Amino acid sequence: MKSRAVAKGPTSREAWLAWMPWIILCVFVFAWGLPQVKTWLNGIHNPTWQVPYLHNLVLRAPPVMPKPTPEGAVYSLNWISATGTGLLLAGIVSGLLLGLNPRRLLGIYLGTLRRVRYSLLTIAAMLALGFTTRYAGSDATMGLAFASTGKAFPFFSALLGWLGVALTGSDTSSNVLFGNLQQVTAQQVGISPILAAAANSSGGVMGKMIDAQSIVVAGVATGQVGGEGSILRYVFFHSLALAALVGLLVWAQAYWLTGMIPH
Repeated sequence: MKSRAVAKGPTSREAWLAWMPWIILCVFVFAWGLPQVKTWLNGIHNPTWQVPYLHNLVLRAPPVMPKPTPEGAVYSLNWISATGTGLLLAGIVSGLLLGLNPRRLLGIYLGTLRRVRYSLLTIAAMLALGFTTRYAGSDATMGLAFASTGKAFPFFSALLGWLGVALTGSDTSSNVLFGNLQQVTAQQVGISPILAAAANSSGGVMGKMIDAQSIVVAGVATGQVGGEGSILRYVFFHSLALAALVGLLVWAQAYWLTGMIPH
């Protein structure tokens, strides 16, 4: 009768070595997220310039804004303070601590860049689409369509945030696009502007799973390049259902659970 081999667990050193890249990643992401660090890094080098033929030439008018307001178009090349720079540095530090030489690190980086080249193109195109909808006013048009729902607006407020993230790929971008519109509309229909702004963010999180950038990155990371359509079809209902649940909660908070809203 053969004896069964007993699996040996990793030693403390092996466990720490395995966790070390993630610990370093968390430190860099946390540091790069601090406003003080971002300000300092931007002070080192952060060229900005106004986009010709666009800066302050588009006006956002009521009810999107309280009064006609020029839409600024200033490009900021914040390559040092960008989160991606922190991620790159975390990868370099982790690789060196794991015993990889600079030549090997460069080879891994170039190989990864080649693998995600189409994904990067897709992400850039979606970001361009987000800015196009912003300056073309189509984002405000879609927002006003939701605002016309009246008493049902708290429910659709979350769906508006969901739509914004689905289009732009970023909760931050969705807040920039629809945040002020949410507040103005909330005042018009008589609910808390704070609640509407929060609904935009909360609903937006549910749209993260169907935005093109996330799906493309997930496809590359899991070896399913070319299967993005199948991923989208699979998660779309889940995303919409979760956004609807957030909308129901916001609707209840707007009219019944008003004590949950900070003042």
